[in-house]
Amino acid sequence: MDDTMVLMTRAHQGDKAARDQLVFDNMGLVWSIVRRFAGRGYDMEDLFQIGSIGLMKAIDKFDLTYQVRFSTYAVPMITGEIKRFLRDDGMIKVSRSVKELGLKVKTAREKLTSAYGREPTVEEIARQVGASKEEVAASMEAGAEVESLYKTVGKNDETGLMLMDRIEDPDEGQERLLNRMVLKGLIEELEEKERTIILRRYFENQTQTQVAAALGISQVQVSRLEKKILKRMREHF
Repeated sequence: MDDTMVLMTRAHQGDKAARDQLVFDNMGLVWSIVRRFAGRGYDMEDLFQIGSIGLMKAIDKFDLTYQVRFSTYAVPMITGEIKRFLRDDGMIKVSRSVKELGLKVKTAREKLTSAYGREPTVEEIARQVGASKEEVAASMEAGAEVESLYKTVGKNDETGLMLMDRIEDPDEGQERLLNRMVLKGLIEELEEKERTIILRRYFENQTQTQVAAALGISQVQVSRLEKKILKRMREHF
């Protein structure tokens, strides 16, 4: 049993020093993930703290029977913790002053539209709220951008699908790679026959009958083995 697993065993038994050591040993891993989220308007130290929470969750939830390295298990959990924070905190940040001006502009726009019987100009709105044309235009643009991204799309709004849901997250490719790494580790731990079944069924798109013929067993046996293998892989994952 390597040092990480020894510390993990002690940490799960309530040894705080062992848990703290695991956190310390994996700080570099957290920083490597945090750097992927640079340039998003957040302090890197803050993101490191969030990532550290994901690391501690990974330590607490890691099952010693997993046939994967702890770092392989921890990376998706650390990444997920940071992504949840970014999503919940709001990826589009508008300053308080712009938000306040935006409310004034909206009110003035509705008032002037009613008074003039037409859409008011930016200059007219600017005079009404006591701001420059540039400031009014900026507040209107910021408000429109946020609204359009969170507006439901398609003819059927009952789905609740928003435009931002269709914007690909630049980190999703990395997350897919990490998931493939975990899956690769799980497959490598299978016995030869088990690995053959999974590879033929899910990577070569063969039917159970075809797999059975290749292995010289019955289709029923393939079905039973497949269910057993998938159940164990899910538990390990």
